[in-house]
Amino acid sequence: MIGDIRETKECQLKDPMDLFHSGQVVKICAPMVRYSKLAFRTLVRKYSCDLCYTPMIVAADFVRSAKARDSEFTTNKGDHPLIVQFAAKEAQILCDAARIICPFADGIDLNCGCPQRWAISEGYGACLINKPELVKDMVRHVRSQIDNPKFSVSIKIRIHEDLKRTVDLCQKAEAAGISWITVHGRSIEERHQPVHYDAIKIIKQSMSIPIVANGDIKTLKDAENVHHLTEADGVMVARGLLANPAMFAGYEETPFQCIQDWVDIALEHGTPFTCFHHHLMYMMERITSKQEKKVFNVLSSTSAVLDYLNDHYGVW
Repeated sequence: MIGDIRETKECQLKDPMDLFHSGQVVKICAPMVRYSKLAFRTLVRKYSCDLCYTPMIVAADFVRSAKARDSEFTTNKGDHPLIVQFAAKEAQILCDAARIICPFADGIDLNCGCPQRWAISEGYGACLINKPELVKDMVRHVRSQIDNPKFSVSIKIRIHEDLKRTVDLCQKAEAAGISWITVHGRSIEERHQPVHYDAIKIIKQSMSIPIVANGDIKTLKDAENVHHLTEADGVMVARGLLANPAMFAGYEETPFQCIQDWVDIALEHGTPFTCFHHHLMYMMERITSKQEKKVFNVLSSTSAVLDYLNDHYGVW
């Protein structure tokens, strides 16, 4: 990792808070397991994405293992501003991870929103919304141990059934020096239920730091609507960007140029076939027929995918 990314040190780093002071709604690519890696971040940055997150990385593994660092984190000169999201439950471990990453990224985010059973059983993710003092302690420790005042420290949370508890958590984090908070407008138990945008608005009105809204944003129009509903300073998108990496640039569906760009970027970065193929399956979901999907989705090599794209769409 370090040899790969040393060129990014210092001169390329940016202050993510500048985005929130721009007067524009900040457009953010969410942390996505397996998917929000360097190649995909490179693609969405070409299409008006302002800020990107890495997939969630378990801080303890990252600190302990050079192999984990090499496999979990890659970046380059153009990959900024960049937030590295960690799963952590101990303040010093999060600090150690932040210190390692600090020369190469613009900030860290503590995951307090992952509802998966494995994360909660390990003490990570969404269970942290019920431990506001621990979250406050972790934020404060990172703030005190990282010298760079422009290095951001943020959290991504879900909401409680009792919203007063969520506001209390956010206010404790703000008092500890958090840069901004991303709110996924569902509780831990909720999966596909409607997002509580009204709750995000209440949180926003209770805070003086930036708030980012997350949940069910599929188009640029959705992003604008959510901004108006919540008054949030930014919008974070996951599945909407997987389906259409150009959505922040105003495209209703993935343009062919974006597919071409993905092919070029993925090949340049040596993206593993499964990841390369899965991204294309997501991107082409809305623009291919059921019959075409049957053929495309079972292709098993890069050359077969490239031949298919060339034959059907003149791509590559």
